[in-house]
Amino acid sequence: MTTIFLIRHAEAEGNLYRIAQGQFDSYITALGYKQIDALAERFKDVPLDAVYSSDLRRTRTTAQAVLRYHELELHTTPRLREINLGVCEGMSFGDMRDYDPEQMDYFNNDPEKWRAEGAETFEECTDRLMQAVTEIAEANDGRAIAIFSHGMAIRSLLSRILGVSSRDMPRLPHGDNTAVTMLHYGNGVFDVEYFNDNSHLSEEISTFAKQTWWRKETGGRDASNLSYKPLSPYENGKIYTDFYKSSWLAAHGNLDMFPYDWVLPEAKRQFDRDSNSIVGVYREGELIGVVEYDSERGAHAGYGWISLICLKEEYRGMGLGIQPLGYAITRFEERGMRAVRLHVSSENKRAIEFYEHRGFERLGTEQGAGAPLYLMEKKFK
Repeated sequence: MTTIFLIRHAEAEGNLYRIAQGQFDSYITALGYKQIDALAERFKDVPLDAVYSSDLRRTRTTAQAVLRYHELELHTTPRLREINLGVCEGMSFGDMRDYDPEQMDYFNNDPEKWRAEGAETFEECTDRLMQAVTEIAEANDGRAIAIFSHGMAIRSLLSRILGVSSRDMPRLPHGDNTAVTMLHYGNGVFDVEYFNDNSHLSEEISTFAKQTWWRKETGGRDASNLSYKPLSPYENGKIYTDFYKSSWLAAHGNLDMFPYDWVLPEAKRQFDRDSNSIVGVYREGELIGVVEYDSERGAHAGYGWISLICLKEEYRGMGLGIQPLGYAITRFEERGMRAVRLHVSSENKRAIEFYEHRGFERLGTEQGAGAPLYLMEKKFK
């Protein structure tokens, strides 16, 4: 008989930014590394004979938790990857719902019906995981092994083993980041001893403790999931300028030095270079903010540039700001950049704390129109 510890990866950027990762090769977050530390302690004295992982970065990184105290080789395979989401990969969950509301509901509540261009079906993902885990189990008869995979992939495997039909999927709980499922395999049959156990995580470092979408009663819906649409400064000049003014006021407390003659013409020049670089941020259909990034500045040196992130005042302090920041970061990661940079007014303590908390470091100070500006950078690692 083979004993299998099936483990979901630690919190990755998509989990934090509320972006559909699929097989996008995202990075582990700062909170995710704390989860890895807790997972390492959980498995410190657990006998293990082999370790397997999907070949994606977030699972390979999480697998280091058990390798910390076990001198074992890490075996990787793409067969343990998350479901391929096709055209939906890299979309925010809000954008996925806007793209096709009916299909988004299927994805959460009856996944066998879910379809997206270029994507695997739920059944294909389940077959792939079932075959891979079965082969690994048979190759390790009489041993104890750890397998690192992904949330939807693990849920699909559990649905097959437990006999949960697609339409009954809402009663099969999602697993928190680094949640552990224990299986036994023998004579061609899997038995589940327990599943989705996150008892090694305190509330402070649990991803699910900070989110609600995974609860059965929500049906996968979350009003906090944001969506994005291009915002033309030609057609929406006043809207764009008003958001820029709001950002300036938050930073300086007044508009005394506001560059009225520069803001809108510069936005139009950027929009002409890349019509996707200025987007409106929407919450349940309401425009609540703007994100602007420069597709050329810093590209020669391998970093992206964020020109503006602003939410309406009534939506600040709600934990939503990480999503538009993540939207911009993801666009630069897709382009192969190594880092992202931005300016923050030295007078805007709230913004400085926000960016520092999200891994940005100060590189220096530069002259600004209203106050000195901190040049800040977040490296992708």
